[in-house]
Amino acid sequence: MADSDYESVLCVKPEVHVYRIPPRSSNRGYRAAEWQLDQPAWSGRLRITARGNMAYIKLEDRTSGELFAQAPVEQFPGIAVESVVDSSRYFVICIEDGNGRRAFIGVGFADRGDAFDFNVALQDHFKWVKQQSEFAKQAQNPDSGPKLDLGFKEGQTIKINIANMKKKDGAPAAAKPRPLSSGPSLLPPPPGSRPTPHQGPPQPSAAASGLLLDIGSFSSTGEPAASTDAWGDFTKASGSVSAQPSSGWVQF
Repeated sequence: MADSDYESVLCVKPEVHVYRIPPRSSNRGYRAAEWQLDQPAWSGRLRITARGNMAYIKLEDRTSGELFAQAPVEQFPGIAVESVVDSSRYFVICIEDGNGRRAFIGVGFADRGDAFDFNVALQDHFKWVKQQSEFAKQAQNPDSGPKLDLGFKEGQTIKINIANMKKKDGAPAAAKPRPLSSGPSLLPPPPGSRPTPHQGPPQPSAAASGLLLDIGSFSSTGEPAASTDAWGDFTKASGSVSAQPSSGWVQF
């Protein structure tokens, strides 16, 4: 079933009165006070339906539902439905018989709330019709809608956090200076120079020890000491791994 064949009900009011109205003599609008309000021409049920963009005001019998009159409405407000100038409970509608004949009749509600619902139902329907028309135009011309302006306005500025950008881009942070330490150096000692667990404080180097030996080989009078070969013990120590060093040589 197409959307134009589907009929929806917008509003139902169980009691409405129909009046014969005199011809309008001027453009000042219709006045309900000029009708014979105490003598309605017909009373029954009112239903507002919609099929596609059209709305229909239907006057029906309360019991049988037989159609008494129908007013097609193409737009609201418009010539098909007009409010009177002296009351909010009465309207003038243009009914059609399907053969091209038209007539203007007055309708009125005893309850003011029913008149309000009648008016709002027509307003909501044609508001929806207008929205659907705008959506259809935008679908046909998508470039005709408002465009987003992303340009800078006069005097507008933008701030960029360079530090955060470097961190996001993975740039290495500046190398921090290593604090000076009074403790031992992190570099390992050269092979063979690590002291044994029971060894005492560091001893003088080999060159310094040799110098001390040379100095010790002289007596207090400046004459050489009894031992004339200061390197004898070193030669003996280097010749055998198991040989014990002399008391005058520094062990590493």
